[in-house]
Amino acid sequence: MIALGSDHGGYELKQEVKAHLAGRGLEFRDYGCDGPQSTDYPIYARRVAQAILDGECDRGILICGTGIGISITANRIPGIRAAVCTDCFTAHETRAHNDANILAMGGRVVGAGLALNIVDTFLDTPFSQEERHKRRIAMIDEK
Repeated sequence: MIALGSDHGGYELKQEVKAHLAGRGLEFRDYGCDGPQSTDYPIYARRVAQAILDGECDRGILICGTGIGISITANRIPGIRAAVCTDCFTAHETRAHNDANILAMGGRVVGAGLALNIVDTFLDTPFSQEERHKRRIAMIDEK
């Protein structure tokens, strides 16, 4: 299951992503927002992150105007590794090397065609399981 969330700046792109996921036969849950009216991105970043931590969803996709604010919020939550991606190479590498569990994008930065390719790359790329990457990921949450 894939958790989706956006603020108003990412609402339209989230609608495109939902249609794309449905077309691929992938299950998803939309944690808001529910329209293009102005709203606050931290609400939806936290909802998606919590769904992943609770085991309701395996991965998440967050979209705001730039992808930055919503990813910063998600990354404040231990156990979440959200990556802003604006190309397929970055989406591949963040999954393979960082085992990122949330893809963040900017609805005002990437067009729908590229965004859907980024989504596919993120969802279809497995974590490499290499020891050096496991070690580095473990270091992220060290206190």
